[in-house]
Order: sequence, then structure tokens, then C-alpha cells
Amino acid sequence: MKLQIGDKVRFLNSTGGGVVKAFQGKNVVLVEDENGFDFPIQAAECVVIPSGDEALRNSRPAPVEQQPEKPRQPEKPEKRDFVFEETPEGERINAFLAFLPVDPKALMQSSYEAYFINESNYFLYFNYMLRENSSCTIRYSGLIEPNTKLFLEEFPKEDINRMERVRFQMIAFKKDKPFAPKNAYSVDLRIDTVKFYKLHCFTANDYFDENALILPVIVNDLAEKQIHISAEELQEAMMRKKGADEHKSQQPSTHKKPENKPLEVDLHINQLLDNTAGLSNAEMLNCQLDKFRETLRENAKNKGCRIVFIHGKGEGVLRSAIEKELKTRYKSHTYQDASFREYGFGATLVTIH
Repeated sequence: MKLQIGDKVRFLNSTGGGVVKAFQGKNVVLVEDENGFDFPIQAAECVVIPSGDEALRNSRPAPVEQQPEKPRQPEKPEKRDFVFEETPEGERINAFLAFLPVDPKALMQSSYEAYFINESNYFLYFNYMLRENSSCTIRYSGLIEPNTKLFLEEFPKEDINRMERVRFQMIAFKKDKPFAPKNAYSVDLRIDTVKFYKLHCFTANDYFDENALILPVIVNDLAEKQIHISAEELQEAMMRKKGADEHKSQQPSTHKKPENKPLEVDLHINQLLDNTAGLSNAEMLNCQLDKFRETLRENAKNKGCRIVFIHGKGEGVLRSAIEKELKTRYKSHTYQDASFREYGFGATLVTIH
């Protein structure tokens, strides 16, 4: 029998049941029990409870001699206890966001599934949202049980660029038992969307039979903090260390401060993607521009930072697209042709202001 919203069901391989409230994904239904809690469960694990038996009983004729019936007391709902196995390490919350390609053999055209993984002994009420500018859009809101994973959504490849900034908000608790309280979490993730096109970014893991892109959200009770260190900052730190080492062996009067070289970013498509099979010219250009925008965002606070974008000469399509971006979206930055001796006509130097 095909499940429908409103059907009363019981669970095939475990104690419990309830009413079908909604559908999630292809084969998962959301069942609301008599206490008002929602449980995601495979549709194949649900058995519909037919209502015909009760109608049949009510249609039978009453006996000729019948004693007056006492008023029937409302039946108390049967209390079902769902016991979740706890682990010693589960007293610290670890949560992850996972992405799986629907068709791993065709990453350039595949849609993707998103899952939330709760590796702890706590229930988590959570909101999964996408951030755009200063606003957020909820993509999933609900409850995930201890030590489980939950399907969030399937999205087409056209939505990949929107997945760059994700926010999770969540509250942790345990049912019917004392527990160590946890802080409420609000975690912002910045996702390198280029990874969706790189097969080696999807790796073997403990949560799925298939390779997946796993991103930490909470690690040992601490919200994941993504630290972005630009190549220029790393280069400057190395130069300072080198200068300090030289200072020990040279007199201060002869020490010269190392030259601050610009950061180089190679936008050639073969440097960004492992495989471009099946990609149109427009899709490859969008990938290169995504890398260009990401670099400018990461260095937006580094005033005076100089970045050389190596785009090659070619037909000038990428060069023209970069100049258009600089004239419209990044007007505060200055730009010019990079050193001809080092790059020929194939690079643009941008200075952050």
C-alpha cells in the first residue's frame, strides 16, 4: 500500500508508530508520534494500520439483552520509550555536514544530496540555512536524534554557487534524563564550491558506503572556526622569520627589509579542476571567476595587498570578464597589467584598497 500523508502506521522492525506527517527525499517519511515528536524513517519500514476493522466492529448489531454500558474512559496513549545507545565519547558534540554526488561518474552534471550528521549522545534542534549578503534562507529545520545522520535536501548543480555560505543554529538536549547543558550554537561555514567538481575531494568515510565531502560543523563541543590565511600573509610571515634569522648573523646597519612580493593566483582552468570533460566554455569561465571573487573576498581586509591574477593571453575572454568585475563589483580596487617581463600579456595586477 502506498503511503500517504495522514496514514497511521507502525514501525516494521522497531517499537513505535504514529501518523505520516511529510515526505523527505525519495524513500524517507516523517512520522509524528503521540507525543508530538517527529521521526524520519525509511518508507519500507512503515506498515499502514487499516481503519476497516474498527468500522466493521461498529457495524455489528447489538445483542438483544444488553446491560447498560458504563461511560468509557478515554484510553491513555501507550507510552513508548525509544532507547538510544550512548557512547563515552558522545558526551561531546561532534556534528558534520556531508555532500554526496547523485552521479559520481558525471560530477559536472550531477545533482547533490546534503546530510547532517550528529555524532553525539544529544538530540539537536537545528536550522540549516544559506546566507546571501546579510540575510538567511532556511533549507531545513527540525530535530536530529543522537548518533544518526539525517537527509537534508537534494539540489541541482545550478545551485552549487549558492552553497558557498552555510549557517547552522542548534540547541542540544537529552530526553527524560539529566545531562550536562551545552551552549546554543550558531556556526557559519564558508564552502569552497570548486570542490564539488573535484572527484578527489569526495573521500571514504565512516558514515556512508559512498565517498562523500565531509565538513565539520562542531568539533568536541566547539563550533568550527574556519581560519583563512592568505598566501601573502604566509609569505610575509616567512620573510619576517628569514629577516630575523639574518639579523642574528648581520649587523643591523646592513640588514634590508625583504621586498613584499604580490600574491600570485593562477586562473588557468587546469589549475582549478582535475577534469573539465563535459563542461561548456561558460561553465569553465564561471569557475575561474568564482576563484577570482573568492580571492578578493579573502583579502578584502588586507589594505595595500597586491594580487597577480594569471589568466593567460588566449582570446582575452577571461581578461575582459575580470576587468568588467573590477569596474562594476570592485570599484574601490585599482588594477593594471602585471609585469610584462614576468607574465607577458597574460596577467592583471590588482591592489586592494
